[in-house]
Amino acid sequence: MLFAVINKDKPDHIHIRLENRPRHLEWLDGLNEKGTLKIAGPFLDAQEKPCGSLLLIEAADQAAAEAIAAEDPYAHAGLFEKVEVKPYKWLYNNPEA
Repeated sequence: MLFAVINKDKPDHIHIRLENRPRHLEWLDGLNEKGTLKIAGPFLDAQEKPCGSLLLIEAADQAAAEAIAAEDPYAHAGLFEKVEVKPYKWLYNNPEA
């Protein structure tokens, strides 16, 4: 089952994002190698600076998806103000359909 992980950064925490980006990208690479990660990328503010992120992941259920989201190095570093994990149906342009 697919899940959207929607992360909103805390205001004025771009330094936390930048400091932890290498570990975050390594983590995403690992998810990608396992086939868990489908889509990933940052949301941008008016100045085109990252202010959150969207991940589309595959997990067995809600609890498994939340556990994956909790492993994000950005989450461990305290970057996120809010994290939402929602079931998602990829209807259009799904390469696996």
